[in-house]
Amino acid sequence: MSTDLAAIGRIGIDIYPLQSGVGLEDVETFGKFLGGSATNVTVAASRLGHSAAIVSRTGDDPFGRFIHRALRDFGVDDSHVRSVPELPTPVTFCEIFPPDDFPLYFYRNPTAPDLVIHPEEIPEDLVRDARVFWTTVTGLSEEPSRSAHHRAWELRGRRTHTVIDLDYRPMFWETEEEATAAVEAALPHCTVAVGNREECRIAVGEEDPQRAADALLERGIEIAIVKQGPKGVLAATADERVEVPPILVDVVNGLGAGDAFGGALCHGLLSGWDLRRMLRFANAAGALVASRLECSSAMPTEDEVEELVSRSEAQS
Repeated sequence: MSTDLAAIGRIGIDIYPLQSGVGLEDVETFGKFLGGSATNVTVAASRLGHSAAIVSRTGDDPFGRFIHRALRDFGVDDSHVRSVPELPTPVTFCEIFPPDDFPLYFYRNPTAPDLVIHPEEIPEDLVRDARVFWTTVTGLSEEPSRSAHHRAWELRGRRTHTVIDLDYRPMFWETEEEATAAVEAALPHCTVAVGNREECRIAVGEEDPQRAADALLERGIEIAIVKQGPKGVLAATADERVEVPPILVDVVNGLGAGDAFGGALCHGLLSGWDLRRMLRFANAAGALVASRLECSSAMPTEDEVEELVSRSEAQS
């Protein structure tokens, strides 16, 4: 039986301050959470009732053991998460300055275990048969992970619902040009692309949402999704173009919203929804997580998301 969602990418520990509006140098207490963008997407999908698996790596250390336990607790298959003994499990700190300033500090030196996945280690059946396969641009930032991703796409054969999260983080790249070249090589293998305006600029040289969507479609993407922050979200196919407004909430921590959006997007794809319904649902999932402190453990259930969708539609 195939897995609903298989993802490959970042995994680690989020260390988030329990005080808001305070710099790290003055924070007194922290919370420890499962983290990593691709991992959070699998948790979000699991919360929405889907089978999910993550392909990644940790260190052989207490944080690595915590990750396995957390994945199992969230209902995510951890059998393809292995340890790299010579590297520590990554840790990420953030600062929380609502509503829109959440600096991140990544500790992934000398490299992260999740970038030490070799092409021959890709679980062929999982990747080939998953109903949705989720990848990220960060996974293309170093070898051997970049080659592992291309091996996965080769095995999958550009099957429907092969997603690339444009997920550009400048600290993981030597230059923007290097990232652009990596994305250009990846896009022909994918059918769905999702990113914000800056990520679209890196990917296809266009920051205007409509032109960015056009450029992604021209490169073979079948569903192009451009997140526009306070202006909502645009989704485009060859035959349809839909924009939905944002759902306004009191923001506590905006860092997990994109991953909640991603998990909800997968839910919509798996459910066969039309673009408008899928975007409304994904927007609501992202808004709910933005109103909470954590990322992974804050992922909402379907009932929670549908309730917010209904409430926002009644108010519009």
